[in-house]
Amino acid sequence: MSDTATATNDKEKDLLKPVYDDPGIMKGLEKLDEATIERVINETLEAEGGARLKILVDTCVHCGLCSDACHFFLSHDRDPIYSPVGKVKQTIWEMLDKKGKVSKEFLMRAVQVAHTECNLCRRCVQYCPFGIDTAHLIALTRRICHKLGITPQYLQDTAHSHSATYNQMWVKEDEWVDSLFWQEDEARDELPTLRIPVEKEGADIYYSVIAPEPKFRTQLIYQAAAIMHEAGADWTMSSLAGWDNSDMCMYSGDSEMMGRLKRKHFEDAMRLKVKRIVMGECGHAFRSIYDTGNRWDGWEGLPVQVQHSVDFFEELLRLGKIKVASKIHEKVTIHDPCNIVRGRGLQEKLRTVVHAFCDNVVEMYPNKEHNYCCSAGGGVINCGPPHKNTRVVGNRVKAEQMQATGASIVVAPCHNCHGGLEDIIHKYNLGMELKFLGDIIYEHMEKPDAI
Repeated sequence: MSDTATATNDKEKDLLKPVYDDPGIMKGLEKLDEATIERVINETLEAEGGARLKILVDTCVHCGLCSDACHFFLSHDRDPIYSPVGKVKQTIWEMLDKKGKVSKEFLMRAVQVAHTECNLCRRCVQYCPFGIDTAHLIALTRRICHKLGITPQYLQDTAHSHSATYNQMWVKEDEWVDSLFWQEDEARDELPTLRIPVEKEGADIYYSVIAPEPKFRTQLIYQAAAIMHEAGADWTMSSLAGWDNSDMCMYSGDSEMMGRLKRKHFEDAMRLKVKRIVMGECGHAFRSIYDTGNRWDGWEGLPVQVQHSVDFFEELLRLGKIKVASKIHEKVTIHDPCNIVRGRGLQEKLRTVVHAFCDNVVEMYPNKEHNYCCSAGGGVINCGPPHKNTRVVGNRVKAEQMQATGASIVVAPCHNCHGGLEDIIHKYNLGMELKFLGDIIYEHMEKPDAI
C-alpha cells in the first residue's frame, strides 16, 4: 500500500490507524486500479442510485441541522467531520462529483466513515428539515465498497459464514440441534414437563434467534423456552438452515446474499406451516426481515407475519398468559434500540413490559424515538477489534446519558445494543448491569410448573 495509502496530514494519519490494521480493507485496496474504481462506482450509482439518490443529494442545502442528532458528532466535541452531512461529503458526494475518479486514499477514509463512524441509526433523519435519509446514502457507499472488495475483514467473515452455512457464526447443523436438546435438558430440572418443540408442523409460532445465542448466550434459549412453556404457547423451532434470522450481509452491502438469507428464513417458516414468526431480542434481524430483506426479494407483503419479542411479551402480559410474581426494586432505565423503536414504534410496548416487572423506572433523556444509538448497530460492532475504539470513543454521549439516570440496571432488548453498551459501561466505569427483557421476565414471572 506504499504510495496510494499515504495519509496527507497528521489528523488523517491518526484517523486512519484502524484501517491500516484491517486486512480486509488494505488487501482489497491493493488489488484495485483507477479504471476499476471508476467503473464500479459509476456502474453501481447508475444501476442502484436512481431518482432516490438524485433527490436526496439535490435536496440537501448543507444547513447542518442533522449534526446534533449524531452521537459521533456530539462525542467528538462537535467536530464537523463526524456530522451526518460531513460523512456524506467524505463518501458518496465526492464519488458523484468526481464521477468515480477517486483515489485509493479517498477510499480508505470513505470505507472507514461508512462502516465504522455511522450506525445507520436514522436519528439524523428526524432532525433534517427535508427528511433526507443519510443512512441510505451511507448504505449505498457500503454497497460500492462491497463491490470494490474493500469491506472490513471481520464483517466480511461474518458475511462469508452466512453464505456458507446460513448462519453468521459457522454453527454446524448438529451443533444447533444439540444446543436445543441441551437447553431443554437443563430446563427440565426446573420445569419437568418443558419441551423445546423441533420441526412441529402447523404450530402457531416459529421461534427464531440469531446465531450468537447457541454460540455463547444459550441461557436466552432456556429462558425463552421457560416463558413459552408457562404461557402455554403452541410453538416450534427449526432444525434446518433458516433458524438464524440475523443478517450482517444487509450491512456489508451484499444485497444478493441478504435476499437469499431472508428467503431461506421465510421459506423455512412456510415449510413448517406456522402462523407467525416470533423473533428473539435482536434489532437488526427484525429490520432485515420486517423491512429490508423482504423488499429486496420483491414480495408484495410478508409471506409469514413477523413479531418482535417486545411485541410478543406485551401480548402475553396483556392476555394474562404470563403473570408477575415479583418486581425489581432497584433503579432501572430503558435503552430504546433504533431498529425496533425508530424503525417499528415499539417504545410504548417496551415500557409496558419493563414497568410490569420493575417499580422504579427512570427514563434516559432524550428517549424513545429520540434516544441515542448504542453505537454497535448497523454492523459497526461486527467490524471487529481494529475499529472497537472508534465506536466506544464515539459514544461518550451515550455513556453520559446513562450515567445521568443514576440507574443500576439497563434494560436493552437487542443483542447488538448489549455489545455496544457493555463496552461503554466498561470504558466509562458506569457500574451498571445490562439485562434483556427475557432476563427479567424469566426471573420474576410466576412459574407454577417449577419444582
